[in-house]
Amino acid sequence: MTVFRVGQGFDVHRFAAPEEGRPLVLMGCEIPHDRGLAGHSDADVMLHALMDALLGAAGLGDIGQHFPDTDPAYKGADSAQLLERVMGDLSERGWRVVNADVCLIGERPKIGLHRLRMRDLIAPLMGLPPDALNVKATTTEKLGFTGRGEGLAAQAAVLIERG
Repeated sequence: MTVFRVGQGFDVHRFAAPEEGRPLVLMGCEIPHDRGLAGHSDADVMLHALMDALLGAAGLGDIGQHFPDTDPAYKGADSAQLLERVMGDLSERGWRVVNADVCLIGERPKIGLHRLRMRDLIAPLMGLPPDALNVKATTTEKLGFTGRGEGLAAQAAVLIERG
């Protein structure tokens, strides 16, 4: 019998100060922007939401439990590499990802020109054909912290199966 589970994830990071010189990394890709996101790792808000969705669907907690920001081993960590570890944890337990949908929430940057590159980088790490990973963005119509340009948020939904 095949078992299906749905997971959802959400993450937020504030923008770092320009003088920090952090690159903006989204879905494993460096995106041209005047500021990167602040965080212990590379602060890839989209991959963090995706990992939380995957871990939640499999009943494995959240990324804070697996990759705590108090652990120096994850300082500046590449979130795409952390995603590979999450995928390994799911695979060891017999789970396979069916599809995923990841949405960036913020006014800027616009990611339209980068969506295919993001998808093409991350889909293989998840064992997915490109059309099973959707990457999109929305604004908050200039409302809230994302509307004011203070940071970015992301949400993700996944379907996994075992059996």
